[in-house]
Formats: sequence, C-alpha cells, structure tokens
Amino acid sequence: MAFCAASAQAQSPTSDEPAAASMAAPAVEPKPAPRAEVFLPSALPHDLSPWGMFRNADPLVKIVMVGLAFASFATWTVWLAKSIELWTAKQSARRGLETLAHAASLRAAEKEFAETRGPVAQFVSAAAGELDRSAGLPQDGVKERAVALLSRIEARAGRSITQGTGVLATIGATAPFVGLFGTVWGIMNSFIGISKTNTTNLAVVAPGIAEALLATAMGLVAAIPAVVIYNVFARAITGYRAQLADASAEVLRHLSRDLDREALPRRKDESQIVPMRQPAE
Repeated sequence: MAFCAASAQAQSPTSDEPAAASMAAPAVEPKPAPRAEVFLPSALPHDLSPWGMFRNADPLVKIVMVGLAFASFATWTVWLAKSIELWTAKQSARRGLETLAHAASLRAAEKEFAETRGPVAQFVSAAAGELDRSAGLPQDGVKERAVALLSRIEARAGRSITQGTGVLATIGATAPFVGLFGTVWGIMNSFIGISKTNTTNLAVVAPGIAEALLATAMGLVAAIPAVVIYNVFARAITGYRAQLADASAEVLRHLSRDLDREALPRRKDESQIVPMRQPAE
C-alpha cells in the first residue's frame, strides 16, 4: 500500500508546477490587423486648385501653360480689334454704295468723295484719273484699264482686312497639340515619380496627373474660341468683299455712261457732215 501511494504521488504534478510553467513561457500578443492608409484632403501633397496646380507643375509644363495663356489673350485682342475694323469698313462701304447709287455721273461722285477715305473713294478717284489720262483714246481701252486698276484696289483692300486672322487660324490649329505636349510631359513625370516612391496610391499620383491635364484644358480654352472667331470673321470678310465688288461695278457703270455722253456729240457732228459728191466721169 505504501508503494502504491508513493508511485501515485510521483506521477501527479504538484500545484507549483503550472505556475512555474506559466512564468517561463511569456504570452504572445496577437498582431493588429493592418489599416488601410487614408489620405485626407488636407494631407494631400499638392493644392488641387488651378493656381496651385500651376505653381506645383513641372517647369516645362509651366512654360506651355504660359504660352497658351498668351495665345488666348492674343485671340481676344484680335477679336476686339478686328470686330471694330470690320464694322467700320462695312459701314463705310455701305455709305459709299448709297452715294454712288444717287450720283448723276462719275464727276459728281468724285466731288462727293473728295473728303472721304476708303476703298470706294479710291475706286472713284482711280476711275476719274484714268478717264482724264485717256482723253482722246478709244473707249474700250479706257474701260479695260479701269477694270484692271479697280480690281487691284479691291484685292489690296481685301488683303488689308484679312490681316490678323492668320493668327487665329494658327492658334486654333496648334493650341490643342501644344497643350497635349504639356500633358504628355507631365504624365511622364508622374510615372517617374511612381517608380521612385514605389506606390500606386491614387491620392499620391493624382495631383501630378491633374497638373498635366490642366495643360490640355488650357489648350482647348485657347483653340476653341480662336476657331469660332476665325469662322465668323471669314464670313464677315466675304460679305465685305461683296460690297467692294458692288461698288467697283457701280463705278464702272458711271465710267461707261460718261464715256458714252462724251462720244454722243461727236457722233452727232459726224452725222451732220455731208459727204462730198464724186465728180461725174
């Protein structure tokens, strides 16, 4: 009996062994679950306003944006100056046509335009000068020379009124591509930044892409008004040239009538001359 009790006591652990084991093996705390990074608007690396994006953009993209801003300024400057010039020219041509329609002759029209400047006044002055220089010459030659002279004056006036519209055509054709160049350059720099930071978080790379896209937006802002204004001016210039053509035709009609009036007395005198009788053989 004593042997059995001793063996049972040897097999059963004492009450101090669990406490010692718990002190020897420290408890392992569970690792906290990783949290997703949250970027608040105040923590973004750039100011996302247009001015902030411009200030933080790449130097080359800044140059592109500044150039597009000057192009837009040039567009609206040409629009203002050319609108005033076209309106003034069309009003002058309209008044000149009315004066020519009510004039009794080319000489009378020349007196009306004595204190006036403009293409219509040049038409009248050129036709009257050609009539004076061609005194005694055949009528057909006078008309041909007058037509050639008036056509050159009309062409010169047309070229003068179109000055400045070529700038609009150039801006409208090139501004989108200039803005696209700035966008490509900015996005390329954004990708380089992604490779350096080893992150693809949109909150980190979005400001650089937004700065690049701002260049495209500025290119469209410069190009769209330029194209629209150019088309409006093209139609207005076509109408102005039609007015000049009408004025030139009116001056040629006055010239033709004046030549016929000068030729009429000579024809009457020639009709009154009695031909001499031939002597009878």
